[in-house]
Amino acid sequence: MKPELVIFDCDGVLVDTETIANEVLSEFLQDIGLDLSPLDCHHRFNGTVMDDIKEEAERMSGKKLPDDWVAQIQQADLVAFEAGIEPISGVLDVVAHLKAEGIPFCVGSSGRYEKMQMTLGTSGLWDTFKDVLYSSQDCEKGKPAPDVFLYAAEGMGFKPEQCVVIEDSIAGIKAARAAGMRVFNYAGDSNADVAQAQALGATTFGHMSELPALLGLVALDKASA
Repeated sequence: MKPELVIFDCDGVLVDTETIANEVLSEFLQDIGLDLSPLDCHHRFNGTVMDDIKEEAERMSGKKLPDDWVAQIQQADLVAFEAGIEPISGVLDVVAHLKAEGIPFCVGSSGRYEKMQMTLGTSGLWDTFKDVLYSSQDCEKGKPAPDVFLYAAEGMGFKPEQCVVIEDSIAGIKAARAAGMRVFNYAGDSNADVAQAQALGATTFGHMSELPALLGLVALDKASA
């Protein structure tokens, strides 16, 4: 069944930021005595809002972190992203399919608007998504709470049952399911936990070229015929 609205996560679904962001986070955590590698950060924190990561870091380290600790990491991320971010391969083709069938789409992300402007801008995706951005920055709770997806659906004028979410993280999958939305798990990262994603009710796929068919979209040549 075709969706009436497609909600994309941003990091790891539209833009390839996760490797860089986890390297930055790992460095900050090691500075406070937590020996977590970038891979550890991926498994423990992928898709989680930074304020929640700060709370977990304080619990694990037993230290009270500076009030601006999250802001420091966010600034370090932006500096790292300035070198340029690649779009996830095939995502613009998915957008082309959606446009061909008149299906609206938007972004529902844990990232702040400043970060999305940087990553979508340096990857060449800004013009495609700049008018349909929704961030947990505007919500009471971040993923795995459903707030940002419900916020995006309401902002776009749709009910949860009319929406599908494209997510790469376990936290995001939980958020989508809690929102009452179908969820498709992009598992292009070799570290993706496919078994857990499927156990949570997500439909997994390994490349964006698979997504149009999973969404029930017709081939572009048929759509334009």
